[in-house]
Amino acid sequence: MGINAKTISDNELFFGHKACAGCGGALAVRAALKVLGPQAIAALPAGCMSATGFNFPDLCFANNAMITPFAATASVITGIEAGLRAQGRKPDDATVVGFAGDGGTADIGLQALSGAIDRNDDVLYICYDNEAYMNTGIQKSSLTPFGARTTTTPAGSHHRGCLTQKKNMFEIVAAHGIPYAATASVGYLNDFMRKVKHAASIHGTKYIHVIAPCPTGWGYGVDATVEIAREIVDCGLWYLAEYEQGSFTLNRNPTEFASVEQYLKHQGRFKHLQDEDIASIEQQRDAKWEYMRDCWTAPSRA
Repeated sequence: MGINAKTISDNELFFGHKACAGCGGALAVRAALKVLGPQAIAALPAGCMSATGFNFPDLCFANNAMITPFAATASVITGIEAGLRAQGRKPDDATVVGFAGDGGTADIGLQALSGAIDRNDDVLYICYDNEAYMNTGIQKSSLTPFGARTTTTPAGSHHRGCLTQKKNMFEIVAAHGIPYAATASVGYLNDFMRKVKHAASIHGTKYIHVIAPCPTGWGYGVDATVEIAREIVDCGLWYLAEYEQGSFTLNRNPTEFASVEQYLKHQGRFKHLQDEDIASIEQQRDAKWEYMRDCWTAPSRA
């Protein structure tokens, strides 16, 4: 099961990944493993991070890591954790963590994730959300937002891109009564890393949903990933929040939102949107924030 950087000769050390320049998913995985440390054991399904991270001799995982079947991330990390217990390992010895994309989490992997939460297995599940099946050709997932152009939701004179709304995985997971769940963005790495550290300190199933922009699928410059990941939070189309002990808490509560139009028009996948489409997206945002501010614990607006 162990995957490590491979020394080819005394003077050569081959390591790293083959992800696209500016990959938000690679940033999310690297930051999380920096927090969890070398003893963490990782499992990744078919997807961007397994396709780009396990290419011998360029193996990017210095800790133990393995590839899982597409639908089985949560099942595999459950098995790893059970195996560690059978060996007499204590829960604090190593964090068992799964990294899966939006399709591998919200679509094909949802059943296994739901089962792990139901059993309250002592694992951490991190969804790096780039809002489409990027590894296989930019197809729509159930986490693709309204209006986005993908290869299965094209945009043109007779097509408006994705016509469905993004599935709310954070609240779906929380509805299971999970010990801890959080949302994050690679644009706010300190917040994400704090949540990873906190999750690792909790026994039972933990879930973190981190927005990880994809320059290839989203259509922006490779040097703008962090900027885009901050913009989606600042314009209110993504929020930073936690669920613990049955309660929701907003981590940021802005007085004013940045421009939704500016965020959308920075990306090629939204270039076709009309004014009425942008207005509809803003209305959906405002309704969501009204609900969260009324029903969740929220800091003073700032």
